[in-house]
Amino acid sequence: MYTATTHAIKVSVQPQYMPDQSDPAKSQYVWAYQVRIENQGAEAVQLRSRSWRITDGLGQTREVKGPGVVGKTPLLQPGEVFEYTSGTPLSTSSGIMGGSYQMVSASGEKFDIEIPTFSLDTPSAGRRLN
Repeated sequence: MYTATTHAIKVSVQPQYMPDQSDPAKSQYVWAYQVRIENQGAEAVQLRSRSWRITDGLGQTREVKGPGVVGKTPLLQPGEVFEYTSGTPLSTSSGIMGGSYQMVSASGEKFDIEIPTFSLDTPSAGRRLN
């Protein structure tokens, strides 16, 4: 599990290699990742958008930006948690992902929170943070 806390918002990520959706012979590797966002602050916050940097084992990076996560812009009251699962394909057997969520507080303050950088490694590649 990878964890980061920014502005009293804790983000935890658990990646998992998906061998049933991958085809190494065709250089297709797929990971799912479960994200948990916990509002540990005293004010409600809403997730407005996301920004991901995904880097494969060859150092090729792509950015993914857009509104919300999995079609939602969750509002988290103090103490509330939002969880979702998503996934990403790579053309190599390892890589890394990380980024940020853009949030807005109930008082109107806009700020970014860190999505911890996490490693994507097939079981045969061993676990390493690229």
